[in-house]
Amino acid sequence: MNSKNEQQPNKEESNPQRSTLVEKIQQLGQTNVPQFSQDSNIHCLTIVGQIEGHIQLPPQNKTTKYEHVIPQLVAIEQNPTIEGLLVVLNTVGGDVEAGLAIAEMLASLSKPSVSIVLGGGHSIGVPIAVGTNYSFIAETATMTIHPIRLTGLVIGVPQTFEYLDKMQERVIQFVTKHSNISPEAFKNLMFAKGNLTRDIGTNVVGSDAVKMGLIDEVGGIGEAMRKLNELIKLQRETKGEIQ
Repeated sequence: MNSKNEQQPNKEESNPQRSTLVEKIQQLGQTNVPQFSQDSNIHCLTIVGQIEGHIQLPPQNKTTKYEHVIPQLVAIEQNPTIEGLLVVLNTVGGDVEAGLAIAEMLASLSKPSVSIVLGGGHSIGVPIAVGTNYSFIAETATMTIHPIRLTGLVIGVPQTFEYLDKMQERVIQFVTKHSNISPEAFKNLMFAKGNLTRDIGTNVVGSDAVKMGLIDEVGGIGEAMRKLNELIKLQRETKGEIQ
C-alpha cells in the first residue's frame, strides 16, 4: 500500500510552469522578463564591480573575474553568428594587469565593438572603456583617473618605483593610443592635485570626458546599439556581403 507522500506528488514538480514562475520571482523579483533571442548577432559583456586578477577577493565583493571574461572574448571572436560586441561598464577598477589584459583583447577583436560607461568606469576601467572601436558615456557617469598603486608590502628601493613607473606608462600608452586624448593631457589628469580629497587624480564626468577626447560620445544604450549596428553594417559592406 502506497504512503500518503507517494500518492501526492510534489506540486511544483507536477506543475513546471509554477516552478519556473517561483524561480523568476526568487532570482529577479518579477514574473515577466524580456526574452533574449538566440538568433541575436550582438553579444553583451558586462564589466561590473571590482576587476579580479591573480588574488581572489572576499566573497561579499561584486567582482568581474578576468579568467571568465577572456574565454568569452575568445568565443566571441570564433563564433560566426556573433557580429558585434557591446561592453557595459560600471566598475571601480581593480587589478591593473587583469584590466589591461581584457583591454588588449577588446582592442584586438576583429569584430566591431562599442563600450558604454554607466555609473562609473574608474581606474583600470578607463583602458577597458577606450579599448573598443567606439565608446559612449552616460551623462551622469564618472571616470576616475589616478596613478598606479600597489597594496601590501612595498620594498622602498629604486627598482620598485621603476617598476611602478613602467606599469603606469603601459596604461598611459594604451589609453592615448585608443582615444583622442594626448599623453600630456592624460598625465595632467592623473597627477592633478585638489580634485580628489586627500589624493591625487581627477574625477571626470560625462560630457567632460568627451571634451577631453577620452570618450567618443555622450549617450545611452539606444545610441550605443545604433552605433554598433552601423559598424556591423560597415564591416559587412567591406567584406562585400552587401552590394
